[in-house]
This record gives sequence, structure tokens and C-alpha cells, in this order.
Amino acid sequence: MESNSRRISKKHGVTPVHLRILQQTAHFFDNSDSQAYLVGGSVRNFLLDEPCSDWDIVTDGDYLKLGHQLANELEGYYVPMHEKACRIVLKHDQQELVIDLSPLQGGSIEADLQVRDFTLNAIAVPLANMVEHLTTNETLTFIDPLNGLADLEAHMLHAVNDKVFQDDPLRMLRAVRFLTRYQLTLESHTEQMISHDASLLPQAAGARIHEELYAILQPDGATARLRFLDTHGLLTALIPEFIPAHGMAQPALHHWDVLEHSLESVGALERLATWLQQAPEEIQDSPLETNGQRDLMEVQQLLSEAEQQGIFRFSTLTDSATKLATLLHDIGKTVTYAVDEEGTITFYHHPQRGIPLAQAIMQRLNTSSHDRRLVQQVVAHHMRPGQLRHDQLTARAIRRYFVDLGPTGIIVALISLSDHLAMRGPQPLTEHWSRHLATVRLLLTRYIRERERILPPRLIQANELMQRFNLEPGPMVGQVLEAIAEQQAEGLLHSKEEAWWFIEETFGLKRV
Repeated sequence: MESNSRRISKKHGVTPVHLRILQQTAHFFDNSDSQAYLVGGSVRNFLLDEPCSDWDIVTDGDYLKLGHQLANELEGYYVPMHEKACRIVLKHDQQELVIDLSPLQGGSIEADLQVRDFTLNAIAVPLANMVEHLTTNETLTFIDPLNGLADLEAHMLHAVNDKVFQDDPLRMLRAVRFLTRYQLTLESHTEQMISHDASLLPQAAGARIHEELYAILQPDGATARLRFLDTHGLLTALIPEFIPAHGMAQPALHHWDVLEHSLESVGALERLATWLQQAPEEIQDSPLETNGQRDLMEVQQLLSEAEQQGIFRFSTLTDSATKLATLLHDIGKTVTYAVDEEGTITFYHHPQRGIPLAQAIMQRLNTSSHDRRLVQQVVAHHMRPGQLRHDQLTARAIRRYFVDLGPTGIIVALISLSDHLAMRGPQPLTEHWSRHLATVRLLLTRYIRERERILPPRLIQANELMQRFNLEPGPMVGQVLEAIAEQQAEGLLHSKEEAWWFIEETFGLKRV
């Protein structure tokens, strides 16, 4: 057995409760005459002084039988995962510890480590030795046939062999997550392998891709990681709809082509979210002209009120689903690009054309129905706030916007601002930004502070309408109810009787 010993003193993240459970686990394996080794992420995180609540153990024994017995011994929950692992979940004193138990691959711990993904995950420590280290500061004995310790100390991400990504293409996304999570440098040959094997990525299950992609999108700086995915062929492997967007020019107001604009919009959303959560004096330092600063501060206050009302959460603005929606907001441009006789570039009806494309992408990524709905609404409606003029914004237009979108209209309006910021790129903002921001401020004001006025309770229900005028279910019922609601929002109808008269006069219907 290739091993080396090293005296270190690390207990970060190992609570007394966790230590007690690890002691019980080591004692269990000792009594079962089975070898047990800590491997993978648990060793990596331990060495990086990261919190340890997830322990990966491999054993040369019958892992399924041992898993059931260990769960009973520890009074935990046994969870079968797949044919190569089982999980034991333990909860004590509001602390949770997870033990993933797997069979030893290849007949030895060295052979097992050889088939892992990256060298920093290919380090093992005998479980009993780890417990001794945590209790008596015993020297740790590392089994490290691939020099993972050296790579870990150098903060280098290094594939264990040339077939790592061919064996499991999802590892390419995992590499990107690791680079960010642990501030690593990608070893040059491993980087070449990613570019070479990128086309294999869609072979991974959609649910696994979804989990890794969301983890990549979540932290700040998502644009840089998305650009890494694109540079190495991973973005278009996942979303081939973006292939035509490379180099696709846009009208003069746009600084970036369609793909770069889509990537930069995610970064613009992060910047906007930062501004909206800063103290007032910090907003003064943002790159906005005076009028924009005042409107931005008012939007900040409105969003705080919306959060108190339970119709908005600041955290939603930069969660993975919202960033993905922002990335995809202009996906319809890839199929609507045209140049007219005067040489003007157009993307007519790209929001509508983008809806089926976005739906197909979200389906492939195995996302939730909630996230699919969010992306669809952003793609379909992201241009509406920018197309409205705040000085001509009618009660009817505001009402229709929020009838269509509900509270999601807040997110869509903010994404429209990110779209505008990304459109300008490094160029100075103009009066168009001021008008756009003022429009969003007015939209949010009406919905957050005057919601009952612009969206009043219905004076008449559908069943009442059909009974009073002997109508069958159909489009006419919806048209009448919508007309009444608009009259209410404009302050022209106040009672049910007034609504009956309005229906008779406007639609020519007779009461029965």
C-alpha cells in the first residue's frame, strides 16, 4: 500500500457530535472485520479546513448489508442511492451528518482511487486513523498514489487520467464548480481534455446536469464561469440554441453581439442586485447619473416593502433560476435575425419565438415547473417595461402587465434593467436608461403600494355573469370580465349594479 504519514492538526468543522458518530462508525467497522477508508470530498474538505458534515467511506465488506446495520447502530435513516452506494442520514442536536457508503473498486484502495475524477479527490485515510487523529492528534496516514496532496497544496485541479470525462461527462461541469468553490487553477492537460470531450456532456442525465449548472450559476461572478463554459465548448453542448448567437451582430445601440450580451446580462443582474442592497451612501458611488440614483434608491425602498409584504425576496433576484432566465432572455434572437433593405438589423417577435426554445432547454435541463414558468415569463415579457414610457404609462397598461405576470412582474422588470445595462456594455448610460428606470419605479410603485386599486377584487364572478345573461362558457365571458376589471382599475366602476349597466351598454347583452 502506497502511503505517507503527515502530522497535521486540523479539526475544523468536526463538531463533538460528529466526532462521536465517527468513533461509533470506526468501532462498528472494526467489529465487522471490514476495512473502511475515508475518501473523496470528505478528505479534501478536511484538508482544506472546510466544514465536514458529509463523510464518504469505502469498504471491502458487503456495503449494503453493512449500511443497513450501521444505520441501525447509529439510529439513522438508511437511504439506497444506486447500485454503487447507500446513504445514512443522522440528525442529532439540530446537527446533520451524512455517511455515504460505497464498495471498494478494483480490489484495493489504491485501485479505487485510480478511477476517481481528480487527484485532490483521490486521497484516502483509514477511518480508524482519522478518529485517532481527531481524538489524540495521532499522525494521519494518507493513501495518495496520484500525488493529490501536492496538487491540493498547489491548488491545482488535475484529472486522474485521460478518460475521466469520457467515463462520466458530468465531471466537466464539476470541474468548473470546483475551480470556483476552492479557488483552484486548472492543469493544462486537464483543460485540453475538457475542450476535447465537451460534446459528450449531453450524455449525462438531465437531473445531474441541472444540479451542477445551478451550482455554477449561484455564486457571484457567474458571467466569467459561463464564458469559461463557452470557451471550452460546454455551453453550446448544453444549449446548442446558442450556436448561431456567436458573432451575431445587433443594432447600433448594442455594444455586444447576441451571445456576449446574453452572458453580460447575468453579470449586470448581479451588479444591479448589489446596488439594490447597498446603503444609500454607497448607491451614490454607483455609475449612475443623479436622476438614476434617486430612482434606484426609490426602487430599493419599494423592494424592501415588497419583501415585507411577502411578494418578493432579494435572494430570488440572484438565485440560479433567475440567472438562467436572464441568460436565456434573448434566445429568440437566434431564429429571428434579419437585415432589411436599409441594412438595419432586426429581431422581430423574438420574445414570442424564444418561448418554445426556452421551454425545450428547460425540459432538457430537468428543471422544476416553477423555474420553467419563470424562464417562460422572462423570455416572453422582458421587453415590456422598456417599451413603456413612464410619462404615458396608463393604469390599463400597468394592470395588464401585472395581470399577465403577478409578482413575477417585479423580477421581469428588474431583469429588463439588467438587459439595458448589458446593452450599453462599458459605454456611458444615456437618458434612455433614466426613462427605463423611471418606468420600472412607477410600475413597482403601483403594484407594491396601490395593488388593490390596480387589481381590485372582481365585482362580478363568472358564474354570476353567465346566469344573469344566459351565457355559455367561452371567450365572451373572459372578455366581459376583463373589461369590467379595467373599468374598475380606472375608477369608472364601483358597484355590481354599475357593472350590470356597463355590460348592457357596452356589449349589448340583456339580463334574463
